[in-house]
Amino acid sequence: MRARHLSALALAALLAPAALQAQDDASRSVSGGGIAVPGWAGKIDAREEAAGLTLNSAKLARSGNVLHVTTGPAVTYWNPANTASGSYTVRATFREAEYMALNDHPHPYGIVIAGNRLGTGEQSYLYCATYGNGRFIVRGMGPAPFQLNGRGTEHAAVNKAAGKGQPVTQDIAVSVREDRVECAINGQTVWTAPKSEVVAAGRLTSTDGVYGLRFAHNTEATVTGLTMTRDVPVRK
Repeated sequence: MRARHLSALALAALLAPAALQAQDDASRSVSGGGIAVPGWAGKIDAREEAAGLTLNSAKLARSGNVLHVTTGPAVTYWNPANTASGSYTVRATFREAEYMALNDHPHPYGIVIAGNRLGTGEQSYLYCATYGNGRFIVRGMGPAPFQLNGRGTEHAAVNKAAGKGQPVTQDIAVSVREDRVECAINGQTVWTAPKSEVVAAGRLTSTDGVYGLRFAHNTEATVTGLTMTRDVPVRK
């Protein structure tokens, strides 16, 4: 019994590093990185900076009306001219041509809204992002990271890739209403919260602000149709 117990402990010790690596693989640096889209800016996460990576360790490019993001470190991209206020919806389509092409487990990407003081140590924003395995997350910076649906939620509306290396596409829309904030994926609302839950100490300073893109580390996808529409209240 003792020998069996020791063998089990030894096996656990061997497997533990692999499990940790799968959960938190090191960010790589992208060859030819940087921002090649005029007017756009970005900022990688603080822990990525602490590891010695820079904004040039990830890549934002454009071909026609298609934005192409390759990471590298986890990064937020935005164009300061893209702002939204009041009631609005920001939407875009994300396509991962080869699911998990740069990693051995799913990483998320999605839409940023309510960006304020972006690029500084006091930045705040909210994002809704999808994984290619049927899960999504709603998180933000305020300026410290905060979670709004824990470590993620599985939902039938989120598309799943058929397997590693296979394509997967997600339509993501984040809306600000008079009294709430919502995220819809592939046409179905998957998360909603009162404004008072997201505009609070340590979270957002406002739901007005810049909108853009959020990509986790070691991820590659294209983005099309990044647009903002203002929701006009119906007068009775």
